[in-house]
Amino acid sequence: MASLMENLIMTLGDLCDEYENLLGLSTRKKPIIISGNLEELSKITDEEQIVVSRINHIDRKRQEVVHDIANVVNRDVEDLKLENIIQMLEPRPAEQQKLARVYDRLKDVVHRVRQVNEQNRELITNALEMIEFDINMFQAMRAAPQTANYNKGAYNTGSVIGVGRSEFDAKQ
Repeated sequence: MASLMENLIMTLGDLCDEYENLLGLSTRKKPIIISGNLEELSKITDEEQIVVSRINHIDRKRQEVVHDIANVVNRDVEDLKLENIIQMLEPRPAEQQKLARVYDRLKDVVHRVRQVNEQNRELITNALEMIEFDINMFQAMRAAPQTANYNKGAYNTGSVIGVGRSEFDAKQ
């Protein structure tokens, strides 16, 4: 059982390290989103995908270790949470303290990753709203009102105000 606890503590430590890497990338992403640098944003997103892949791999390893612990202590793996494992380690305070520290560290870093990702999500949402606003403005310019010019037969011959060409010019 002691080796299983050491494996769990090491696995959770590795998980913390990778989440800290993800936090660093997410924090670097914020000014890039603000500046609208799509090339750099793409690079960071690629790096994030690599880190997330490593997190998934380590998490599968964590699930295996918890499953092994559940078998040893004869408990259902679905009911066995890290808090329960920490409580079960009361007779072994050194391991209990190590596991509690790494668990608290993991909770803290995951919480910070969520906060930064929420901020980044709001920034991206705002940027998309600005883009939509700009598109609507361009479309409104194309649909400007007609002038009130009439010919001898009382037919409207007015032209559309502000429209010189029929297509959007991306170079402007």
